Amino acid sequence: MSNSLPSSFDGNRDFYEENRWQKFSRRLKEEPLIPIGCALTCYALWGATRSIRAGDHATTNRMFRARIYAQGFTLLCLVAGSVYWSGDREKRAEFDGVVAERKALEKKEAWIRELEARDREDKEWKSRREEVRKAVVENREREKLGESPTSVGASKCIVEELEDRRRSHCISIAVKQLIRR
Repeated sequence: MSNSLPSSFDGNRDFYEENRWQKFSRRLKEEPLIPIGCALTCYALWGATRSIRAGDHATTNRMFRARIYAQGFTLLCLVAGSVYWSGDREKRAEFDGVVAERKALEKKEAWIRELEARDREDKEWKSRREEVRKAVVENREREKLGESPTSVGASKCIVEELEDRRRSHCISIAVKQLIRR
C-alpha cells in the first residue's frame, strides 16, 4: 500500500468496505435520475394497462409513447452517469483489488502460522517420544545390570499407574451409576 499518513479510520474496515445496502444507497446518491426514470417507465406502463382495460385507445397510445420517452431518459441517464463516474469506478475497482489482495495475504499468513504451530507441536511430540524411548531403553539396560531405574523411567511408570487408576476409577463410577438406575 502507499506510505500515507495514518488515519483514525485505518482500523475501521466498515469505513472502506461497504455492504450491499451501503452500496445501493451510494449508487442512488451518485445517480438519482436512474430510479426516477425507472419510476416514470413503471407509471407509463401502469397507465397504459389501465387505459387498455378502460378501452381508451388514445390514452393507451400516449402512455406507450410516454413509456418509450421514459426508457430513453433512463438509458440516457445510465450512459451519462457511466461516463461521469468512470474514473471513480476505476478507483473503486483498484481499491477492491487491494482489499482482495490484503485478505488473501492475511489468509495465507494465518495458514502459515497454523502450519508452523503444528510443526512445533509435532517436533515437541517427537522429542518427548524420543526421550521416553531412550529412558525405557536405559531402564531396560539398568534392569539387566541389576540397577534401579532412572527417575525419567520411574516417573513414566508412576504416570502410567496414575492414568490406569484414573481410568479404573472412572469405569467404576460409570458402573455404579448404571447399577443405581
